[in-house]
Amino acid sequence: MSHVPLDTTDRTEGATELAQIREAFGTEPAMFRAVANSPAALRSMWGSFGALGSGTLGAALGEQIAVAVANRNSCDYCLAAHTALGRKAGLSAEQLTAAQVGESADERVAALLRFALALVDRRGAVSAGEIQEVRAHGWGDEEIVETIAHVALNIFTNYVNIALDVPVDFAPVRVRTAAAA
Repeated sequence: MSHVPLDTTDRTEGATELAQIREAFGTEPAMFRAVANSPAALRSMWGSFGALGSGTLGAALGEQIAVAVANRNSCDYCLAAHTALGRKAGLSAEQLTAAQVGESADERVAALLRFALALVDRRGAVSAGEIQEVRAHGWGDEEIVETIAHVALNIFTNYVNIALDVPVDFAPVRVRTAAAA
């Protein structure tokens, strides 16, 4: 059971964002109902999803990053949600399973996923060599900064769902470890 109320029926603040969320998803996923307890946090989260959704990395790669971060942080909610969204963005089950542990058949994508997981593991303190490795795979400064933004947004959503024990309202996905890959 969630540690905060999930009822949004009497909310006037955040109503615009909740209407946009209902339009996008056909429902109000539990995570957004939990975040709606703070209209400022809801505006921040929804605005970030919108901004990054139109970024240079594209929806599919954004979902692979989200799946990798959720898996690393053992966030059942985000892993389930972003796996579903990744399928909607055209990714296969195999691509999403590989992304959970920072892997991809596309070495360029794999390099970016490894970078995203390094950001999580080292709380942002990646080395110049790790940034150079991403650049060596053809990613530029825009994509590097955008990846950092994706990681930060996904850590935010992971923490919301873990800390508040938000019930998962997407098909569950098993958290994987690199050894189980």
